[in-house]
Amino acid sequence: MEVAAGAMGPVIRKLGELLVGEYNLEKRVKKGVQSLLNELEMMHAVLRKVDEVPSEQLEEPVRIWAGKVRDLSCDMEDAVDDFMVRVDEGPSSNPTNMRNRVKKFLKKTTKLFGKGKALHQISDAIKEAQDLAKELADLRRRYELDTRSTSNGATIDPRVLALHKDVGELVGVDRTRDELIKTLICEDGSSKEQLKTISIVGVGGLGKTTLTKAVYEKIKAQFDCVAFVPVGQNPDIKKVFKDLLYDLDNEKFSDIHNTTRDENLLIKQISDFLVDKRYLIMIDDIWEEEIWRFINCALYKNKLHSRVITTTRNVSVSEACLSSSDDMIHKMEPLSDEDSQILFHRRIFQSEEKCPEGLHEVSREILKKCGGVPLAIITIASLLVSNQRIKQKEEWMHVHSSMGRGVTQGGIVKDMKRILSLSYYDLPSHLKPCLLYLSIFPEDSEIKRDWLIWRWLAEGFILGDTEETRLFEIGESYFNELMNRSLIQPAEINEEGTIVSCRIHDMVLDLICSLSNEENFMSILDNAEWHAPNLQRKFRRLSLHNIKAKCRNHQFDSTSLSKVRTFAVFSPVTCDWLPSLSSFQFLRVLDLGNCGSRKSSSGISLKYVGNLIHLRYLGLKNADVCELPMDIGKLQLLQTLDIRHSSIKELPSSVVQLRNLICLCVNFTVRLPKGMGSLMSLEVLERVGLSSSPHIVKELRHLTEVRTLEIDCANMGEDLIDVLIKSLGNLHKLQNVCIDGRGRFKDRMGESWVPPTNLRSFDSPSWFSRLPKWVNSMALPLLSTLEIDVIELQGDGIQIIGMLPALRFLRLRAHRVMGTLAVTVDAFPSARCCKFSGFPMVPCLFPPGAMPRVQRLHFEVSAWSIASGEVDCGMGHLPSLENVGVDLKRENSSDEEMETAKAWLRRAAEAHPKRPLQTSIFLIHGASCLLRRS
Repeated sequence: MEVAAGAMGPVIRKLGELLVGEYNLEKRVKKGVQSLLNELEMMHAVLRKVDEVPSEQLEEPVRIWAGKVRDLSCDMEDAVDDFMVRVDEGPSSNPTNMRNRVKKFLKKTTKLFGKGKALHQISDAIKEAQDLAKELADLRRRYELDTRSTSNGATIDPRVLALHKDVGELVGVDRTRDELIKTLICEDGSSKEQLKTISIVGVGGLGKTTLTKAVYEKIKAQFDCVAFVPVGQNPDIKKVFKDLLYDLDNEKFSDIHNTTRDENLLIKQISDFLVDKRYLIMIDDIWEEEIWRFINCALYKNKLHSRVITTTRNVSVSEACLSSSDDMIHKMEPLSDEDSQILFHRRIFQSEEKCPEGLHEVSREILKKCGGVPLAIITIASLLVSNQRIKQKEEWMHVHSSMGRGVTQGGIVKDMKRILSLSYYDLPSHLKPCLLYLSIFPEDSEIKRDWLIWRWLAEGFILGDTEETRLFEIGESYFNELMNRSLIQPAEINEEGTIVSCRIHDMVLDLICSLSNEENFMSILDNAEWHAPNLQRKFRRLSLHNIKAKCRNHQFDSTSLSKVRTFAVFSPVTCDWLPSLSSFQFLRVLDLGNCGSRKSSSGISLKYVGNLIHLRYLGLKNADVCELPMDIGKLQLLQTLDIRHSSIKELPSSVVQLRNLICLCVNFTVRLPKGMGSLMSLEVLERVGLSSSPHIVKELRHLTEVRTLEIDCANMGEDLIDVLIKSLGNLHKLQNVCIDGRGRFKDRMGESWVPPTNLRSFDSPSWFSRLPKWVNSMALPLLSTLEIDVIELQGDGIQIIGMLPALRFLRLRAHRVMGTLAVTVDAFPSARCCKFSGFPMVPCLFPPGAMPRVQRLHFEVSAWSIASGEVDCGMGHLPSLENVGVDLKRENSSDEEMETAKAWLRRAAEAHPKRPLQTSIFLIHGASCLLRRS
């Protein structure tokens, strides 16, 4: 019932704003608001207690009552929002600040009461809500509803912030991984010629995908082409085939997802591509034998030592994957007691030796109930740490009691759901809707962090004082909390070490989908399998997955869509399938960027989009949309507009009226209208081409709230260079900058621009003549990412860069070096990844003490300098090194010197305690080849 409690917060806050004494509400309306507010506050107090109890432990009348309260709260919030928007006539107001809106319009009493319809609507809504609130209060008293748990088990103390470590590094993987590799590839490096398949089978949570990825990463360099493709429970087989092609060769098949091809053509395309290649293909999470048969048809059975690995929860599917006597099934087993303890203690104490004596016994009892299931161990461990502090023994006992009988051999799925529920109900109330919102995404989705936060913001889930902290930054902390609690998992980590996207484990997704459906929080239409009665319900949020049937929009009546707040499509549906935008009255999030259809000659129609006056998020990335209508300017609450990779050529002039737009992402070729300087709420402005919109150069100086800026000024007129530098100098809140420009502009920028001191990242893919003078520790104390190309690098340039105190990622390319490169022992104190190219920057140039944290290093060196002993490429003095890439240049080296240099680099890597050399890239006469560890 936590959704009910969460739904009340916003409406209580908004009703409270209406009661501020200086607002001249009609007495009758004001009295009604006060009465309703009193009732709702009392209900909220009760619901906060209900919030702490799993729904299955509540009496049925309590669940019914809480559900009705939830609907009351949502309907009342819709009514208040509608009232406030409709009495707001001007784009100059700030709809994100309720106080400002009320002050400006409600104080104009005469004008307000001229809005007879709006006032009548809010009055009726309040009266209806009052009646229902009293009815609900009577219902609770009549049945003497007990909101306490009916379970004898202890509850968990709420509000924990868990310790996070990389869930990919599970204990016990190395041993099993090496055994599977021996089965796939003989120890001498040879393998049988024919295609061989291994199928890994086991219930969810045992680590099948983690094991498969470990094998994949270890051996992929030995194959001509590789692919790792998730399937899932309800797959779109065309998408699976397209994902497979894209993974096999992302350059050749870069546009494959935008093509319309049937299954037979895709099967032939895959088979033709694989005919003469030694391939390694991982097919993850297959649920049905029929799906495997489709995939198997596409895999050309050549005799080039190709390998396939599948994972499944279904034994019959794993058996269907076998086609020869050499194929095999690997059954996943739970972790041993010893490995379970190691994993558990690493998650909590960072070491298995650091568990206090007083926690040994209770930790053993907790682990017994985890049954050796890694997901259970990770999740429970995340409950036992708060703010980097280990919880008290009593709290460990609470966790143990709340786990019930734990994970049993016969009911792992059901038991795991109960254990995962402990983590869910332990969440603070503001995080629960954020987690439930993830049910909008199909299984195996890679979810971009920033775009998830923009959706949370549009839905009103992120709370905070906007005067003190940006709401987006608060959203980042929400994301981090969910990551720390192991409820989401990292998918992509950038070079700096920041998590930029996440995934949801299938079992966590199953849980939140179940909770979302139970609370009518999120509704999923998958495969068009719903029946007509279901399509008549009042949806709050609707997500379309994998629509196959030839449905038509008449299945959605206006009643079923009228209350929808989020509508998202994750399916290549045809344009005429989508419901008319006129069906929506309270839509906040509209995401059509995943439709992926190019079948309609006219594209997706955005007719009536101007009527969506509550819309905050409009996602059209990759969508089949050719133009935005002029009435988009009516969307006064719009915060995010994303049209990347769409067919839109220009933005209508009315866009400049979107005064609350925070995030705007376009294409470099899109023409922007004049007047963009009026969008003074913008914080993110990406992929703007100044050659197609030169007037932006001058207007940019007005966008003083911009924190992330990506512009292309490659073909900008020279007369605008100084104007642009002046405009950039006015953006004092810039944190992330990517600028592509060349020639005189880069020289002037290097000399004249004064970057803000809070700059976090700077990326410029074109050449500066010299290192800009503002690249120094005094000017850029917070810079963590620097990607820069310099024609002439002075000898002290490396040292200057190395003294940037916060620098974590460096990509430096130089055409030539003037003078002698020198680095001191205190250089690069925070660096995690450094890539040097165009000039020799070998490890010996970094003295012991420099780069103490660097994990990835890429450098360039000539073969003869290593073979002759002139250069020492030893890496032992870099203690954190995990991965090394080398550009080995032939220059005047002989074949013997090339082989000597390769052998020397192998030995240097092997001698390092972490044996970092996994795959190194060597450039020989400009052509790349792979050197693999033997």
